[in-house]
Amino acid sequence: MLPILLTFAIFLPWGLSFPVIPPTLQDDLNFFEDYFHRFFFTTEESQKYSLEDQLRFLQHFFRLEETGWLDEPTKALIRQPRCGVPDIADYSFFPGSPKIERNHVTYSIYNYPVGMKYERVEKIILKAVKIWSNVTPLKFQRVYTERSDIEFAFLRGGHGDGFPFDGKGNTLAHAFAPNPYYQGVVHFDRDEEWSYSHEGINLFLVAVHEIGHALGLGHSQDPNSIMFPTYQYQDPKYFRLGDDDIKGIQTLYYSGNKSQRVS
Repeated sequence: MLPILLTFAIFLPWGLSFPVIPPTLQDDLNFFEDYFHRFFFTTEESQKYSLEDQLRFLQHFFRLEETGWLDEPTKALIRQPRCGVPDIADYSFFPGSPKIERNHVTYSIYNYPVGMKYERVEKIILKAVKIWSNVTPLKFQRVYTERSDIEFAFLRGGHGDGFPFDGKGNTLAHAFAPNPYYQGVVHFDRDEEWSYSHEGINLFLVAVHEIGHALGLGHSQDPNSIMFPTYQYQDPKYFRLGDDDIKGIQTLYYSGNKSQRVS
């Protein structure tokens, strides 16, 4: 933990026997601790590790230089908009590798974001599910019933699932692993500025990521993967799944039968 202590020592006033942490640095540390507890280890689990160890763990996951300091690249990364699903490592699955057990997958759209016509949202979601059907045996069907395999919804703040949204910025959306007993859900933060371009937050890119979760994928360490936790804009016209995405989803849905896989 020496690097952190050295950081504090810089701000040690003459005549005092303890470090005084500047408010801005304390805010950054508080933000990091909250981030780490939400997306990596719980508060209880984190007690086993020093702050330096936690910083190195996060830096290793995101392939940053492992300084053990709360340096500028680390601060910039944790402030980026991102998915609300906790991080694991590599291309990954949820515990137990749950998946949708049939190839015919239905989806519904509960409501629509402010400022976007519903016809455009429908087209964006259709394009997003096709990204995954193109490399799997899955076939998606839009339905208008209360019950579907995956429901898309735009919600604000606390919305009953234990994972409240935080308003504009930071957490953009979340989804839950496939469950044979409950309807799958993809929730978008309604307070975000959703768009179909580079402005605001591109709905297509976030939808592809969250559908990956709804199908059973966890997060990836590969920054070229759509399942990487943080949001990075790319032109949807030229979007392609990364090799890591394809390997992960095909491992889950082709059950090891490489002869059936498509690229």
